[in-house]
Amino acid sequence: MTDLALNVNVSPADIATIGWSGSVSAELLEGVLRAAAEDLLAGRGLRRIELSLPANDLSARRAVLRAGFRLEGVRRQALELPDGSYADICLFARLASDQVGGSHGFSSVMNSALPKKRLIAHVLMRDVQDRVLLCETQFKEDWELPGGIVEPLEPPRLGAVREVREELGIDLQIGRLLVVDWMPPYLGWDDAIEMIFDGGMVTEDDLASWSLQPTEIKAVALVDLPTASELLTPLAFRRLSLAVGLGPDEMAYTEDGRTP
Repeated sequence: MTDLALNVNVSPADIATIGWSGSVSAELLEGVLRAAAEDLLAGRGLRRIELSLPANDLSARRAVLRAGFRLEGVRRQALELPDGSYADICLFARLASDQVGGSHGFSSVMNSALPKKRLIAHVLMRDVQDRVLLCETQFKEDWELPGGIVEPLEPPRLGAVREVREELGIDLQIGRLLVVDWMPPYLGWDDAIEMIFDGGMVTEDDLASWSLQPTEIKAVALVDLPTASELLTPLAFRRLSLAVGLGPDEMAYTEDGRTP
């Protein structure tokens, strides 16, 4: 005997929404969802199945993932609990085109649910006076090195190349990796990994020839370290100070701009 009632609603767009009532083991729930998915996607030709779960229902979440459904997002505090508090709801879905079986299918499912880090790639450019190039942006008060957030599936070095091209209008030959830093949460951002690459030497004449992206960059300047300390956040300045002091064959790993 099982105490499970499965509800399926199908929209005109060939999307099925699954829900259930009752309580069963995670193993049985996995089997029921897997069989329902195969019937709806392969048997009835639907293109998508979706379902929602309370984020704190870890047993059901594991069963849903093992049945081949991928986590697509979280509705924050969308479920009212009996005590008057609110909980998050997780949205899962499975497409007819999703690969489910085998190592590729397992990895794709887990990839949807495991944590992801934001990755930032910046570039350190200097002149013969050991001044460093900083950018004044349109969206915050502190200055920063050229570069920015790496896109999904983009190598960090190529992300730095792309960001410099977008911000400064130049195709820069990016050199070796100087610093890898773990950044703690800051101003609403989650934690992140920052990489600083060597961008070589520049001159004032180079700066004058660049085409700055007007929606992102207000100005660029070559500044000495004391001036940089006044323009950068304390964390960014700690990283910069370390990067400029590295030898030709040195690289640094830091956490919050400090050597562990």
